[in-house]
Amino acid sequence: MSAQEIDSLAHGRDHGHAHGHHDDHGHDHDGGHAPSTLQGYATGFILSVILTAIPFWLVMGKAFNNSSTTALVILGFAAVQIVVHMVYFLHMNARSEGGWTMLALIFTLVLVVITLSGSLWVMFHMNSNMMPTVHDMRVRP
Repeated sequence: MSAQEIDSLAHGRDHGHAHGHHDDHGHDHDGGHAPSTLQGYATGFILSVILTAIPFWLVMGKAFNNSSTTALVILGFAAVQIVVHMVYFLHMNARSEGGWTMLALIFTLVLVVITLSGSLWVMFHMNSNMMPTVHDMRVRP
């Protein structure tokens, strides 16, 4: 028996044809994701509270004079909070499930971006092309 076979048997990952099929199936349990312990969940919760409190303070304290700047900063904090939730609560990373989880996430994000940008583009052009302007509403003698 080779050293690799002994290591495989010791870790319960027997890939022989005559033995059980209790394979790893791409799950990375060697610290590949945030710990699913109380400490990992507490860290995610604290980060989520901080990432909620800062934008709340920015709006209530009127930290920026321009509302567009405030909106962009809040969107940045929202994006970071999405990542925190995915890592600490959903345990997603590029190695889990053989990378299929990350691929599904990327595909979903692409579809969401296409749908939102297409909807905004259509609504903007419908508004500019379909709504009458003051010039068009004048009564002609």
